Amino acid sequence: MLKVDGAQDGGETINHSPTLVQRLEALLVHGNSSDVSLRVETPNADEVKVFQAHSLLLSLQSSAFEEMLLNHNSSTLVLKESSDCAAVFDKFIRYLYCGEISLRLEQATPLHKLATKYRVLGLQQGITQYMTQNLARDSPSGHVVSWYEYALQAGDMTLRDSCLQYLAWNLSSVLQSGEWVTISSQLLVSLLQRSDLILQSEMELFAALEAWIIQNEPDGLTAENALRAVRYAMMPPWELFRLQTQSPILARYQESVRDLLYMSYQFHSASPVHMAKYFDVNCSLFMPRNYLSPVWGSPWIINNPIRDDRSTSFQTQLGPSGHDANKRVTWNALFSPCWLPLSMRTMYTETGAMQPTRVEGGRPRIIITPATSSADFAGVNFQKTVLVMAQQQGKAVVRHVYNFHQSTEENGDFLAEADLHHRTSEYLNDGSIFLHIIVKPLYQTLITTKN
Repeated sequence: MLKVDGAQDGGETINHSPTLVQRLEALLVHGNSSDVSLRVETPNADEVKVFQAHSLLLSLQSSAFEEMLLNHNSSTLVLKESSDCAAVFDKFIRYLYCGEISLRLEQATPLHKLATKYRVLGLQQGITQYMTQNLARDSPSGHVVSWYEYALQAGDMTLRDSCLQYLAWNLSSVLQSGEWVTISSQLLVSLLQRSDLILQSEMELFAALEAWIIQNEPDGLTAENALRAVRYAMMPPWELFRLQTQSPILARYQESVRDLLYMSYQFHSASPVHMAKYFDVNCSLFMPRNYLSPVWGSPWIINNPIRDDRSTSFQTQLGPSGHDANKRVTWNALFSPCWLPLSMRTMYTETGAMQPTRVEGGRPRIIITPATSSADFAGVNFQKTVLVMAQQQGKAVVRHVYNFHQSTEENGDFLAEADLHHRTSEYLNDGSIFLHIIVKPLYQTLITTKN
């Protein structure tokens, strides 16, 4: 391959690196000039794999191999590997020679184990990136939970946080999968304690928790801690009545959550302002999660989002309290594809000059405001949450979550990374961006502190 170099002297470069890679691979395949044998053994198994390798290449690619070879006098290295790692060892060793690898979902974890064990940093980082980019891919038994548990064990915080965020932001689909009942009790409690879970309703979460407890039969303390993390006040009274009379799990553990149920009924029977005078309404029991139910928000599909400003209106319930069940708030939302603060716009001093309606170099923004004011708003802060969907592996997943009071300008990075210009962008589906707006009423405690 002959290509022009960008150097100032106009020189050219002859690139035969693909041929070099092919010859290195041939060295591995045929074992020519090999000076060390890698004997891969699996405990409790008769199968043994032997690779004719080269000390120089192994040492260049892996500091672990370099140490092993320096401290080893024999021409054979015996490597003890688990069955899953032994099954992909040929792929691993080929990467050391060729610098490339192809893999499937089920091979990611054992390859990451090998890269970590032998300290091949580039491969380790590459597989972590592969895993974070393939969380949404379909697999027969699911893989996100097992990847999370592995990342926790391996100390890969990047992968751990990516898996945990995916589970939290796409919880409804996870709850409906067979993977849900396989999660550990530690991961279960970690998820239940989060306020950023995205799901249809709190009842959906309780039903999934009930299925998990029935399937896994945890010890009493674990079950009690999980059940106490449910936000019963976010369920309407008729759902609470049904749970108390029909749920076998709640019947077994009702004493453990009796105080939470009692406070939830109080919450539904009095006005939130009155309730806030006597109880701490800032605790998690009274804090909504990101519910996709139409009671708390609305999807918003914007076709050709870079074209011009768009607006929409929708209604939500005033609050989750039964006292507010029949009260509605109308919200107006405005989407601007290119917006700049006035302080950053070009000033027009000429008399009669008009400001342009479309500002070059601006960024997307959403403003959400109530259509009218009301005395019922007293004691309530309305947090707005915008979910941005994206296409990953042919599936719509939540890619970003933005929380704000009135405008996404408060975040500063709203859709900063999104490509809204090209129809092939993962943020666009048939030229449209898919958003979901959620309004979360957060109550203010009015308890007077005594001196």
